[in-house]
Amino acid sequence: MSDIWNPWHGCKKVSEGCRNCYMYSLDKQRDRKGSDIYKVKGNFDLPLQRNKRGEFYIPSGSTIRVCMTSDFFLKEADGWRDEVWSMIKKRSDVFFFLLTKRIERVPECLPQDWGDGWENVWLNVSVENQRAADRRIPQLLALPFKHKGLMAAPLIGEVRLDDYLKTGKLAHVIVGGENYEGARPCHYEWVERLYRSCLKHNVNFEFIETGNHFVKDGKSYTVPKHLQAEQAKKAGFIYRGRSVEVRLTEVAAGESLPLFETGKRSLCDHCSYKKSCNPTGEKESCMLVI
Repeated sequence: MSDIWNPWHGCKKVSEGCRNCYMYSLDKQRDRKGSDIYKVKGNFDLPLQRNKRGEFYIPSGSTIRVCMTSDFFLKEADGWRDEVWSMIKKRSDVFFFLLTKRIERVPECLPQDWGDGWENVWLNVSVENQRAADRRIPQLLALPFKHKGLMAAPLIGEVRLDDYLKTGKLAHVIVGGENYEGARPCHYEWVERLYRSCLKHNVNFEFIETGNHFVKDGKSYTVPKHLQAEQAKKAGFIYRGRSVEVRLTEVAAGESLPLFETGKRSLCDHCSYKKSCNPTGEKESCMLVI
């Protein structure tokens, strides 16, 4: 199973990749301001919520994408983050996927008992263009996280990653175009070069969506949102590189169990690029690709 957990909502724009933020566009449609930051009360403790039978709503082995309508390391959320870290630690049987543009804030925002990282936390940084990549990736590589990756989405400029990929510290690169108001073009050639670089360094790669404006061979295409993933898949830019084993700890028994392995199970025919089937093989129970 997979889920999205937004313990807080709203964000402040900090880079070129934020200019046409999808969250701002969606909030505008609801007559709200994306820059209004607030704690989401009903959703704040989602990983610990249980049903009437006393079972967690988020089952063991799930992947939770955190703060998809904000940034986990947002300064305005400093007063709430410790409590969230506590929940992440308690749910050691669940994999938490973090994404940030504020990589410089990470060291001061980690728990005191972080050590060399928690097994159930993956950190990605956004790299929308070369400037962002050269500023953020070296900081990511220096941080104590067990699992690290890159999210080149929205990709608004060519990015060359060979010097970073060859370190062997990055497990995947996810690429996608920009959507909503003012969406800037994503070029086929940019995606292909990144794909070739990942092949060269045996790093997992996934082109997840074209964005609203996709350019190939000098011709510009307008792609509706509901067709973007399908068109991206047709490009064939999917690579299952080196596997990265993720060992989660069963909460009830306290045993260390290999619930799933990224890379080996990050993609499947049933789920396409979005999900990966769990080890039991039950197609109705899947986890978002990490």
